[in-house]
Amino acid sequence: MSLNTEQRIIQLLQREDKYALNLLYENYSASLYGVILKVTQNEEVAEDALQETFIKVWKNAKKYDATKAKLFTWLYRIARNTAIDKLRSFNNRFHKEVQIDKSNVYILPSINFNQEVMDIKEHVGRLEEKYQIVLNALFFQGMTQQEASDELEIPLGTVKSRLKIGLRELKKVYDV
Repeated sequence: MSLNTEQRIIQLLQREDKYALNLLYENYSASLYGVILKVTQNEEVAEDALQETFIKVWKNAKKYDATKAKLFTWLYRIARNTAIDKLRSFNNRFHKEVQIDKSNVYILPSINFNQEVMDIKEHVGRLEEKYQIVLNALFFQGMTQQEASDELEIPLGTVKSRLKIGLRELKKVYDV
């Protein structure tokens, strides 16, 4: 790809011109797909990650800084990180099996549990909304911290802080 085409794409991205996505896809999709497939080792997951990559590129187009990285380097990082997040999410959702016949969980009588603290969703619902949203995304929707950050459109550090504070507040309920 010529330098002129790369400059044209950058200009279109900065102006939020949707034609930039066409040019990006035409010029970079094969390379990015290869990077993603190498990470995920799964064509279906790689296709989803590629699509998510282009969505992230579009949403973050204004953040691209040509003085910090070439366009392909920036795209590569987004694609690779998206692939890693997708792979983690895929593995968490589809590869965890419950071994019912090999359970190492002791059967305890219910009198040993404080019935007031058994309903986690109810207690999460009592937290401030900003903590509820993060805990719901991470624990009940199965998102990674990065996915929650992207989906909720809040910085990753904020997701981590809200998780920590939310868990600390829940701990107060469960410390009987």
